[in-house]
Amino acid sequence: MIRSLLRTLAGLFVLLLLGLPALAADKAIIILDASGSMWAQIEGKPRIEIARETLKQVLEGVPADLELGFMAYGHRSKGDCKDIEMLVDPAPGTAAAISAAADTLSPKGKTPLSAAVRMAADELKFTEDKATVILITDGIETCDADPCALASELEKAGVDFTVNVVGFGLSAEEGAKVKCLADNTGGKYISAKDADGLKTAIDVAVNDTTPPPAPTPAPEPVSDITFAPSAILAAGEDPLVDGDGSISWEFHSVAADGSAGDWMRTEYGNAYKGAIEPGDYIVIAKLDYASVSQKVTIEAGKTAKPVFDLEAGFADIRPIAAEGAEVDGNAAVYTEFPDGTSTTSYGEVKTYLPAGETKITVTIGAAKLETSLTVAAGERTSKDIVVGAGHVVVNAYYAEGLRVEESGLFADIYAAKKDIQGNRAEIANTYGPDGKFDLMPGDYVAVVSFDAAKVEQAFTVKAGEAGAVDVLLNAGVLAISAPNASNIEVFAAKKDIQGNRAAFGNTYDVTANRTLPAGDYHIVVTLANDAGSKEADASVKAGERNEITIP
Repeated sequence: MIRSLLRTLAGLFVLLLLGLPALAADKAIIILDASGSMWAQIEGKPRIEIARETLKQVLEGVPADLELGFMAYGHRSKGDCKDIEMLVDPAPGTAAAISAAADTLSPKGKTPLSAAVRMAADELKFTEDKATVILITDGIETCDADPCALASELEKAGVDFTVNVVGFGLSAEEGAKVKCLADNTGGKYISAKDADGLKTAIDVAVNDTTPPPAPTPAPEPVSDITFAPSAILAAGEDPLVDGDGSISWEFHSVAADGSAGDWMRTEYGNAYKGAIEPGDYIVIAKLDYASVSQKVTIEAGKTAKPVFDLEAGFADIRPIAAEGAEVDGNAAVYTEFPDGTSTTSYGEVKTYLPAGETKITVTIGAAKLETSLTVAAGERTSKDIVVGAGHVVVNAYYAEGLRVEESGLFADIYAAKKDIQGNRAEIANTYGPDGKFDLMPGDYVAVVSFDAAKVEQAFTVKAGEAGAVDVLLNAGVLAISAPNASNIEVFAAKKDIQGNRAAFGNTYDVTANRTLPAGDYHIVVTLANDAGSKEADASVKAGERNEITIP
């Protein structure tokens, strides 16, 4: 859908720009809406990004001698109807400069489109020269001005003044409120909605054909809408629209103390409008992890239009193992909010958060980093959380060149430093060859064991580096066969000073296949049916298998 929309927008912009005179003396200014609503997403991609990419494509085909300028509004501050800026003055060959300027825009404010069109007209000296303005907007006027009256005024005072308008994602009702800018100045209004509508618009604009007559609309039914809410991220912001996450509207009864009582129903959607039974409610608006509640009274025959100020911001949290790495899709992102609630997500997290400090703990393997993110109401931010982990792969070898491939191999990772009691903190463990560990920078000890063979090996982890920990077990296999045995025990051959031998475990079977450190051993076989026992000695060499039968 995004590719189709890009093609659609490109077609619209080309249509409008190709309608401009190509004489060097002619001038035009493009005005791009950079109000907060341009963060609304289409299939996960913000409208502002789509507009930037499309504008860049279109500008590549603009005649080099056309004096083209670029203006934006709503990109510097919230709630400011004077936030309009001329970013590129009209001049030939400005395509690259306009693309670069568009890339710097960060939507956040209101939609003073009338004031922007007037400023562009003045910049073009519309009372003296021929002038064209191309307005690209995804919203209607929000600064107490009348675009229709302005268009009539400019048309009357101008030499040959034209406004062409691209309505980006506007409803029919919204489009009608900005279409008059084009109608009253002899320009074109094109709605970026679908391919069929675009095809008709191009045919009308380029070939000067007559558009097909609109079907006679059916009489509109009497509306029974009693609840039409809107939500904003902060005071002075534009209302959130479809694509700005998904708001849920929870209806509760009003408790005796005025708080939310029993849940009654939940509706969904940023643009939700519906018929709610008359009565008093506590309505809770929720957007991801941000929420706000207020009392709403629904009356029959009336439409309640409450505005919910979420006092929230948007955050793109990107967990990264080390500098220069990509986002780790398996990273656990634990977020703890100001009200004490918490949640865990995985990989990159794009979400709305309540204004204030959010504590964040990112875990990648055994590596963990605790940090925080402070978001202001209405702010949209992106934060790379670089854990600074290193990566090691642990393997074990019977002897040089002979790797342990069995799944019973066990690797246990400890901190190298011991506490006051002489104990080390266990960090992580895993079974099998190629044991993978993500660890914070520091010194560690790998305790690797396979059956009775066990070796400790120290190693160091550096941030952003990958390493291998290869542990030499210096072990071999002793395969014992003892017909009629009920228990096979393996001991060290040499006794200690007390006359005892170290035990290496036992097997309740007639065979035993043991991995043991290289050395000499003493075997004790207990025979079945109380038939006594037998003993034997055997040796194990690193990387070798010794088979022994005790008859």
